[in-house]
Amino acid sequence: MRDALCLLVSAAAALLSIFFFIKENPLDTTSFLSLEEKELVAWQRARMQLNPGGTRHLQTFKDMQKNSEPFKNMNSYILIGAPPRKKKLLTIGISSGQRPEGSHLVDTLQSLFFASSSSERKHFTVLVHLAGPDPKWLVQMIYNLSAMFEPHIQARELVVITTPLTSYLPLKDLKVTFNDPPVHTAFHSRQNMDYAFLMNFATQHSDYFLMVEDDVKCAPGFVTQIATAVSAWANRPWVTLEFSPLGVTGKLFRTGDVPRFVHFLLLFYREVPWDCLLSHFQALLQHTPIRFLPSLFQQVGNSSSFEEDDTGSPSNPAASIHTSLKAANDSAPSHAYSLGENFFYTKSAEPGSHLTVVLDVPAHVSRVQVLTGSDPRGWNQLEEGQVELGCDSTNRVSDCDDYTLLGLLVNGVLNKQVLSPTSGKKVKCVRLLVTAAAPSGIVVRHIHLWTK
Repeated sequence: MRDALCLLVSAAAALLSIFFFIKENPLDTTSFLSLEEKELVAWQRARMQLNPGGTRHLQTFKDMQKNSEPFKNMNSYILIGAPPRKKKLLTIGISSGQRPEGSHLVDTLQSLFFASSSSERKHFTVLVHLAGPDPKWLVQMIYNLSAMFEPHIQARELVVITTPLTSYLPLKDLKVTFNDPPVHTAFHSRQNMDYAFLMNFATQHSDYFLMVEDDVKCAPGFVTQIATAVSAWANRPWVTLEFSPLGVTGKLFRTGDVPRFVHFLLLFYREVPWDCLLSHFQALLQHTPIRFLPSLFQQVGNSSSFEEDDTGSPSNPAASIHTSLKAANDSAPSHAYSLGENFFYTKSAEPGSHLTVVLDVPAHVSRVQVLTGSDPRGWNQLEEGQVELGCDSTNRVSDCDDYTLLGLLVNGVLNKQVLSPTSGKKVKCVRLLVTAAAPSGIVVRHIHLWTK
């Protein structure tokens, strides 16, 4: 009885807060709403105060968001670079602020570009939002980034923006949640606005938007892995796809949904941190998080590496090897699949050439690792190539009917865990495909498979 009474009192207090909100909080973010819509916003705020961690937002919020256009009154502007001339597949967004302990933004940008092949970089733009009240810091960051990433700026692969302080909403009457001290509450509220400005700027330049924090490193070929997952989910409903468990990092949106989330961030920027708001937003259309493993991102300073996951030794089950490449120097195609020190060498390769492993018995493949090149300096690497998986459907002996892209080689290497088997099918073929001429020759040091 006492618990029920407490609940009724809390509910009554929540209802009262609706009317006080409308009367005393005429925020800019609700100026475009009708009185009825303001009541819905206030009711949602009251619910978030009662249960900030598990609230499910009102379904009527979708009706409030029929207009999905970007906000026109945000004054973000470009500091460095220029937007892409044509719409790309992906915008990778990073919001970075001034911190006493320094920033890992440069490390993160280097990792983003280094982990991507030249062909992958054609399909994304990195958008950085610099947020800080100190103009000297801003000038220094502009100088540093311009000097270190000039080729990527010239190629329109990197754009840096900022937003004037006059565009920020007031940091007053903040709601204390999770027993956070006021300074943390203010930080999260401002951070919500930083993310909103960043995402709003990105809506017109790509099909998808990926959020990344400014202190991470990336798995090689992460763009191809994301593109593969997006293709697999193209005809299925989702709000976000998650490629990392780290805070906001690795959260992928359709850009058509981004204005709704920006709107949402600014309506409730004072209430809870970004990740909690995202959980509330997901509840509108997506009740279960969609996560992909392994994580494509990890924090800078993490002692583990993407190349050394604890997967045990490769199994390389019995298979036959088929290739259109001509062996040289007494090497054999089967050397590439052996677990010893032998390797396969060809003096040249044309686009469309392949080296295909055909398993005697189809299996569930959990990981594929391909290593090319004769030494660490990059000699005889396959610069432009990809790895594909094929499933058996007509019992062909030396090939498969259909192939699905697993990933592109980056610096001559692919080391990738298979995210999810295609419709539960077993893999019969693993094909290394040459996508650009290699006149100086290729060394395939090994093709290793892990099977379940």
